[in-house]
Amino acid sequence: MKIDEKDNKILDLLASNGRMSYVDIGKELGLSRVAVRERVNQLIEEGVIEGFSAVINAEKVGKQVSAFFEVDCEPSSLVQVAESLANNPSVASCYQMTGPSTLHMHVLVEDFKKLESFINEELYSLEGITRVESHILLRRFKSRKGLKL
Repeated sequence: MKIDEKDNKILDLLASNGRMSYVDIGKELGLSRVAVRERVNQLIEEGVIEGFSAVINAEKVGKQVSAFFEVDCEPSSLVQVAESLANNPSVASCYQMTGPSTLHMHVLVEDFKKLESFINEELYSLEGITRVESHILLRRFKSRKGLKL
């Protein structure tokens, strides 16, 4: 699929406000509501738009501690460790990375006691992990809420 300037603008508008109506998008672009709907549906069908979701402020729902982990694994254990971590409700994201760290993970928990429990009882208990490095978030300056084209 070739994405043109109008598609890029639709993607920018939806990344800024996923609840923006097709009518309002159409007004911004000089398109009809039906034309915007057809373009959005095409972007969805082609997999450009993977879905729509709400961005939730973790602190406002009680997740006061945000930590990032670099986790090295034995190659034979990588997928099993990654799947186990990805299924953990405290894990916000988990990625396989290149470089010295095999997995990069973002964890959100209520407090430092819960973080300690996560590390000792859920992370260190997994077979195949060879190294863990953690970083505690002090302040967020920017967070990804969609791709800016």
